[in-house]
Amino acid sequence: MAAQTFGELRQEMQTTAKRLADIGRSLDLPGKKARIAALEELMSQPAFWDDQDAAQAVISENNALKGSVDKMEQFSTDFEDLEVMIELAQEEKDDDLFKECDKGVEKLKKELSDFELELLLSDPYDKNNAILELHPGAGGTESQDWASMLTRMYMRWAEKRGFKLETLDYLPGEEAGIKSVTLLIKGYNAFGYLKAERGVHRLVRISPFDASGRRHTSFSSVDVIPEMDENVNIEIREVDLKIDTYRASGAGGQHINTTDSAVRITHMPTGVVVTCQSERSQIKNRAAAMKVLAAKLYELERKRQEEEVAALRGEQKDIAWGSQIRSYVFHPYSLVKDHRTGVEVGNVQAVMDGDIDSFIDGFLRWQIEKKDE
Repeated sequence: MAAQTFGELRQEMQTTAKRLADIGRSLDLPGKKARIAALEELMSQPAFWDDQDAAQAVISENNALKGSVDKMEQFSTDFEDLEVMIELAQEEKDDDLFKECDKGVEKLKKELSDFELELLLSDPYDKNNAILELHPGAGGTESQDWASMLTRMYMRWAEKRGFKLETLDYLPGEEAGIKSVTLLIKGYNAFGYLKAERGVHRLVRISPFDASGRRHTSFSSVDVIPEMDENVNIEIREVDLKIDTYRASGAGGQHINTTDSAVRITHMPTGVVVTCQSERSQIKNRAAAMKVLAAKLYELERKRQEEEVAALRGEQKDIAWGSQIRSYVFHPYSLVKDHRTGVEVGNVQAVMDGDIDSFIDGFLRWQIEKKDE
């Protein structure tokens, strides 16, 4: 929100200064700088590249640490420059310079918020690409249309962030919407952000498919798993796989091609099924499907281990996949509410156009608070 007076602008600067100090303390900048010096000393050793994997891990850690330190130093420089500009604008009574200062403060506040959000993404696979699956609940065309609306929402969100999108699998509904869709969203921290979306999403609206104009409630489930790096070893035995091929089809039911290029792989021991039809080549579709299968099997093992630990501790864990995490109300009022965090947004259309960062931010902060309890 733009400041109206120099007093308000200085108050904004005081608040921003406190945020900078709080972030700096939480980052332990002196500790990070000491660690960077130690890593750079290690990288200068003649035998550094003898172990390629270990060397790459050191370089990745060093780059990540330097990225955080460099950003904080840049924030501090920008803050000091703004202080000088504000003082000059007040002395000269320069309205144009005041407006420039005001925009600078708003820009710095936004950059700090984005940086704080990045700092919350500390889980091992947060930085990975994300595999996102949507499935409509019971309700036929109504729910299938809702799943299609959610798919568009995530696509718009990804586009705004500059992430790359691949549709790995798409099964259209008979009349409208989709029966299922699998998207690969490629970008730094894609999984870290989108893990906030796992669960059941509820829609309340006047149905466009109901001639009587009645209000309907629809559900769609969203699952998100990280795409596994090549160096993560997930053992998948060929004997455990059932592989089927079929003709790929796109939105509207048209055939993408006339050969059996689409691939469906069933992992017999677990019953996990994955499909891919994004490529014209059966070989490429199989390779993509195997990557999704590896990610799903990894996620199954991770959940099993979590459940074992919870059982040992006597904890009662929520089943996130089966829970309703968010409601989107189009009628009788306009509201999107996240039931885990309490975050609410009144502009439903903006949310459906991909403006979901407030929900992601709220979830990440809520998740940190739960870990600290």
